[in-house]
Amino acid sequence: MDVRDTASQGLRPETRSPKLVVVAIALGSNLGDRDALLAYVVSRLKQSLQAVRVSHVIETDPVAVGPQPKFLNAGIVGLFGGTPRELLDLLLDIEHERGRERPFPGAARTLDVDLVLFGDRVVTEPGLQVPHPRFRERSFVLKPLAEIAPDLVDPVTGRTVAQLLRRLGRDGRDEKDGSPHS
Repeated sequence: MDVRDTASQGLRPETRSPKLVVVAIALGSNLGDRDALLAYVVSRLKQSLQAVRVSHVIETDPVAVGPQPKFLNAGIVGLFGGTPRELLDLLLDIEHERGRERPFPGAARTLDVDLVLFGDRVVTEPGLQVPHPRFRERSFVLKPLAEIAPDLVDPVTGRTVAQLLRRLGRDGRDEKDGSPHS
């Protein structure tokens, strides 16, 4: 459709925009100035997301990764107008901008920025899995997200973030269940 076609339908090309999708992102840091690093992520994401909500920051012990400094964790929910791959690429760029290195799985990190939910999409591609495969067992992900978006639904289980958090507590599991903190 060319510009004349959209104009004849009462649409102006500059008002067309991609569909916005609710996304949930988990943040973590256990190296460097953790507070400043998380603040950087938030400021960068506010440039690409709309209607951003940010949780309080919590401090958590590292899990199943050997002796490391404690983590600061938070969650962000907002609206995104691109694809899951575009958002993942943005998150990886942000990590890289602040010195994230990956010398081995579970290594301490300046930033860990994970795509947890992308609307009701279920995506399995090389290097991209949405919903995040381990978020349901991690209170350090669920607690911040439940604070700002308790009604977000996991498209795999059909449960809300609040229900997943309650279930996690009821089952007696939390981030100390041996799941790696990544």
